[in-house]
Amino acid sequence: MAGKPTIIAVDDDPQVLRAIGRDLVRRYGEDYRVLRASSGREALGLVDTLTGKDEPIALLLSDQRMPQMDGVSFLSEAKQRLEAKRSEAKRVLITAYADTDAAIAAINRSQVDYYLLKPWDPPEDRLYPILDDLLEDWRANYRPGYGGVKVIGDRWSPDSHQIRDFLARNHVPYMFEDVEASPEARERAAQAGGPDALPLVILPDGDTLAAPAVTELAARVGLRTAATQPFYDLVIVGAGPAGLAAAVYGASEGLRTVMIEESAAGGQAGTSSLIENYLGFPRGLSGADLARRALDQARKFEVEILTPQQVVGLGLEGQYKKTLLADGSEIVSHVLCLTMGLSWRKLDVPGADRFTGRGIYYGAALTEAKACQDKDVYIVGAGNSAGQAALYFARHARKVVMLVRGDSLGARMSQYLVDRIGKTPNIEVRLRSRLSACEGDGRLHAIRIEDDAGAVEERDANYLFSFIGAAPRTDWLGDCVARDERGFILTGPDLKAEHLTHWPLERQPFLLETNVPGAFAAGDVRHQSIKRVASAVGEGSVTVHFIHQYLASL
Repeated sequence: MAGKPTIIAVDDDPQVLRAIGRDLVRRYGEDYRVLRASSGREALGLVDTLTGKDEPIALLLSDQRMPQMDGVSFLSEAKQRLEAKRSEAKRVLITAYADTDAAIAAINRSQVDYYLLKPWDPPEDRLYPILDDLLEDWRANYRPGYGGVKVIGDRWSPDSHQIRDFLARNHVPYMFEDVEASPEARERAAQAGGPDALPLVILPDGDTLAAPAVTELAARVGLRTAATQPFYDLVIVGAGPAGLAAAVYGASEGLRTVMIEESAAGGQAGTSSLIENYLGFPRGLSGADLARRALDQARKFEVEILTPQQVVGLGLEGQYKKTLLADGSEIVSHVLCLTMGLSWRKLDVPGADRFTGRGIYYGAALTEAKACQDKDVYIVGAGNSAGQAALYFARHARKVVMLVRGDSLGARMSQYLVDRIGKTPNIEVRLRSRLSACEGDGRLHAIRIEDDAGAVEERDANYLFSFIGAAPRTDWLGDCVARDERGFILTGPDLKAEHLTHWPLERQPFLLETNVPGAFAAGDVRHQSIKRVASAVGEGSVTVHFIHQYLASL
């Protein structure tokens, strides 16, 4: 059993405990060690023993109604002990129908991942699909202490951050060794050529890459950067929620589909630490998990996914669209779907550019979370992404300070996040405040905060994450596709007569169609779109309906 992750089942009823243990072993015994405990206290002892030996715990299942310590209390205490060891496990509450209120409260208060109702027979329908999903999520985020990719670098280096962020967002397991903290890492770096060789990437087969470009690394870890065919029914540019939805629906309905992504699937949503208002996930799910699930679906329907690959231009030849790539190649298609999403705007304050990747990061940058342990973290912004990040970093940091220009958080943030932030003791919200300067030597050391009265305060700071609005990256479209003054793509009824002077068809553009027949736009990149994950997913899937109508007319 050595080396296997553990599943722990807890129930004070011996008959029920035997039943759940039997079902767990039958399904998961080949890949997991299954342990049973008759009380919460006994189970906490198992948690302490396993974490003390650095043995991974994948899943905790606990009955709710137990004497001395109920299931919610056990799962909450187990979570704290695991986090103290920088470990995580999925946590499931087993309850009777009469206790569903307690289960919902457990999800809200203790962030329990799921609750199961008794009885769970047949397990093939009512137990295994749920646990399969949870264990798959755990596996996707599990970083074993052996094997995989190893990155050696300076944690304050932008190049090192880029490599780690790229691997994490593309779900490639890796370990990181900081040359500042590890003598062994410094020695390995010196042998490879010193600072110019950093970051050093050691592949599972033993090959070493010195300061590799992301495209080189992508090829070595098995990602695809070149298309296998010259022609497709559908080319999708951008693998955020809208693009992923279009890919899944398009390919599942028989369209030969290729999706092109510049960095990693998920877009801005992919960096969200926890999306709690997405329908069907009462516990919430991270943006990375949402992207991984959608990618699995897309691959199931044989979507080709090119990443990292950059689109640099668009050519039109009759009914055909030519998508031009940074490597000089081109892909021809009947239909083009533009789902590039948005990019975070850069901070326009003195010093910010110097410290990008050296203490200043854009978006959640979850790869930096563990390094923030017991530090003060500053967050600039007041939207949902900023709120989700604040709650996530509060689990690691000593204190999280949110810098908000406006008079309240509620103006731009969902109320559930406002409420959660208000109840989190180590989050400070600074209203009517803005970042005015960043200072340091080789990395960020201090920031200046200015209030609306002009008073300036300087604070020590090593970590700052910015969420100050976003802009579309659509310049590569040139004059082909009509956009508004801010670069957002115009579609359907937003297109005016002056945008359609070269429109060749008798019909008007479909709802999500641009001024180019057969070129569609969906998600955040579209003019006046609703900036929500569910809306982007909806637009991406609806686009396929209009794509079929367009193809039928050819």
